[in-house]
Amino acid sequence: MWIGIMFAALALAAIAYWLLVTTEGTYLGTRIVVLLYDWTARRYNGIKRFGFVDEARFVGVPLAAILEKTPGATLLDVATGTGRTLLTLLGVGGLDVALVGVDHSLPMLREAQRDLEAQAAPQAPAPTLLVRGDAHRLMFSEASFDVVSCLEALEFMADPRQVVREMVRVLRPGGTLLVSNRVGLDSWLFPGRHCRRGHMEALLAEEGLTDIASQRWQVDYDLIWAQKPGSGISRARPEGRPREVVHHEA
Repeated sequence: MWIGIMFAALALAAIAYWLLVTTEGTYLGTRIVVLLYDWTARRYNGIKRFGFVDEARFVGVPLAAILEKTPGATLLDVATGTGRTLLTLLGVGGLDVALVGVDHSLPMLREAQRDLEAQAAPQAPAPTLLVRGDAHRLMFSEASFDVVSCLEALEFMADPRQVVREMVRVLRPGGTLLVSNRVGLDSWLFPGRHCRRGHMEALLAEEGLTDIASQRWQVDYDLIWAQKPGSGISRARPEGRPREVVHHEA
């Protein structure tokens, strides 16, 4: 009897860990996900331990190369959290761009605002706007941004396909979409979230994006670059590790 109770307790603990830690509440609903981020906002950067050199090399510099082609270009960072992508772009410097970050968690946005103000203090910053909102229903009009990014977040969305559709909607024709896709061993623990290599690429193709290519980035994540059909600023080939170009048959 006691052995059965012990195994039941261990099973419940494993399920709780999967629901609250591994998948960060995504299968419990958006409110739980946001609440967990609210609670951990002040510790978030310390927990994640971002590598700012790699961030600049694989995210900041390639995005800057795209944005600098069009003076006054605009970038939207979806699920911006503590503003890591925006901070990386400010670190590149000298960009004539407008940066917008949207996130559902107000405490995370407060952390982003504090860090952005601290980094921008020594020099005139690029215009930056932080907005609280739902990635499933972006409050921006169609074709508003030259570049849209979303890093390490889609697998925690209730409906990743809807979020992708919204990002494509607000992206200008010819614009660039940059997302990450979870590909590590624990990607198998995210059923229905388009994780593992090839799954997110297929979703982007189904939503009408072209020139889709994946780039090895981290142990747990790939970067995926794609373009919305039409005229606009073209995507420069990012430097770094060799990329696997993903072809989709019609």
